[in-house]
Amino acid sequence: MTYHTTRRRILGFTSCLALMGSLMATTGNSQASPTPQRAFKDDSASHKAQPAPLPANQTFWDALALEPRDAWSRLAEAFQWQEDLDQARVQQWIDHYRQSPHNIVEITERARPWLAWITERVEERGLPGEVALIPFIESSFDPNARSHRGAAGLWQFMPGTGHALGLRRGGGYDGRLDVARSTHAALDYIEMQAEQWYEGDIELSLAAYNAGAGTVNRARSAALSRGKAGSYWDLKLPSETMAYVPKLIAISAIIAEPERYNVELPQIEATPAVAEVPVTRPLDLGEAARLAGVSHAALADLNPGLLGNRADPRHVKRLLVPAESAERLVARLSGSANRQLAAADGDDVYVVRRGDSLSAIASRHAVTLADLARWNGIERPDALQPGQQLTLSGS
Repeated sequence: MTYHTTRRRILGFTSCLALMGSLMATTGNSQASPTPQRAFKDDSASHKAQPAPLPANQTFWDALALEPRDAWSRLAEAFQWQEDLDQARVQQWIDHYRQSPHNIVEITERARPWLAWITERVEERGLPGEVALIPFIESSFDPNARSHRGAAGLWQFMPGTGHALGLRRGGGYDGRLDVARSTHAALDYIEMQAEQWYEGDIELSLAAYNAGAGTVNRARSAALSRGKAGSYWDLKLPSETMAYVPKLIAISAIIAEPERYNVELPQIEATPAVAEVPVTRPLDLGEAARLAGVSHAALADLNPGLLGNRADPRHVKRLLVPAESAERLVARLSGSANRQLAAADGDDVYVVRRGDSLSAIASRHAVTLADLARWNGIERPDALQPGQQLTLSGS
């Protein structure tokens, strides 16, 4: 099984067609109604059923009285592995989770800031929606989670794996705890292994995410030698890895039909609650919070990778901020940079412009490159950022 599938579109087709018929049947009674913003496309030539007309007392707006789309329904639309629900291992984990529905509620509540944003990243790549639930089993959606083996963050990266994927540590920063960076890295890693080893099979890649590609590749070779197809379900793996994909599918089944499993999921909007804002200059988290118009605590909670309370563009490329504050922060950071540029026409301070190099700045202001780097604590001259302020003297 690969993630290149049209299953979601096929599953959603019937309900879309029924809504189209309802809208068409009510057009004559609703000429003053605004045009619906969402269009529904019929991409199945084989479906012949005709929708029943609305009752005479039902209006155009009654036809639109559908379940509101929230983060959970958006995620469920992206699920691709529900045909595996009859696997014995999946049923075992469904039964396990049904025994403690309060645990699911607690974890899903913790997912509130991240769920829609992570779902959107998964959708962008065409990955199965179940992948967005990996933090459920890895960290219980706690971005500060740390294991006794040294793994950290929502996606539980070990130090070596994180370093290989560009998740830097040091300078008051741990990229494994950075929700945005670690999410991008995790999805890159899953896709990379799927394409490198498993012909795009994401289930096998998730097994490798848990146990390592070497372990999975050996188990797959053994399965093929026994005449098996070599899918995830054919492999003999460590017990934790044998349960890894079944857990994801079990959780997704409960999320897709919470009433059936006596679980009440928290209300989370379908649109992401957070957005990424580029970091173009050294930025104290308190200053960023003030510019964004949010509390320092709220911004710190969204950026647990900033161990030193400061975003240095040499390490931190983006901040996560509340979505409604992102535009304001970008505008104010831009305005602040422009004011700094206008004010920095004296001899003591220079604000880095796009295309500047440290050696060119030193030459332009008749100071040595070594002095300029020392005065400003610069270890990597190639890491200058537009908007960065440099002192031009040692005083």
